[in-house]
Amino acid sequence: MSHDHDDFATEPVRGLPEELPPGEEILWQGQPSWWQLACESLNFWWVAGYFTFLFAWRTIGGAATESWADSATAASFFLVLGLIVCTILVLVALMQAKATVYTITNKRVAMRIGAALTMTLNLPFKKIANADLGVRKNGTGTIALELMEDDGARLSYILTWPHVRPWKMKQTQPALRCIPDVRKVAAILAEAAETAVSEPVIERAPAHQPVAAE
Repeated sequence: MSHDHDDFATEPVRGLPEELPPGEEILWQGQPSWWQLACESLNFWWVAGYFTFLFAWRTIGGAATESWADSATAASFFLVLGLIVCTILVLVALMQAKATVYTITNKRVAMRIGAALTMTLNLPFKKIANADLGVRKNGTGTIALELMEDDGARLSYILTWPHVRPWKMKQTQPALRCIPDVRKVAAILAEAAETAVSEPVIERAPAHQPVAAE
């Protein structure tokens, strides 16, 4: 008996809570790079450097009263602790990346996010005021979405983290984080948004009721 289980097998469309309406099509889907997510959102290298510093500090300080070997052995506790913490950070990044699906259609941006509490954000292009692109040297990057303020809706920074622009807590900006080949994705998003926003909205007015003859 297989014990493999896909938590999202019931999705009608991968990354989306329901079928696409007529006229809407998927232009791109992707997920964050788990390693880049660990480095950027979870500060992997900062944490690793912090425990390395503690190890060096304890080793140098202890060498004044004991041998370097004994001092380093006593200080190795910090390396072990740092390894455990860094392993946890990697596991969190892996789970976040696996649970995430970013979708760009010709009408909206959809974000299925959350490893423990899964939610889907639907962001129509007409509700997006601006998109800010940040690119790393390795080609990965983040696209932060600034939303309109007309409806007074606010997203929770905590519930949507790490899929947000860092430190923008007052007006949370959802973000497609740590995307490989982000320039290509940004071009798809820009073209789709420009097309969607420039499309005229045609509404059919109700037919006038005929006036009864007296």
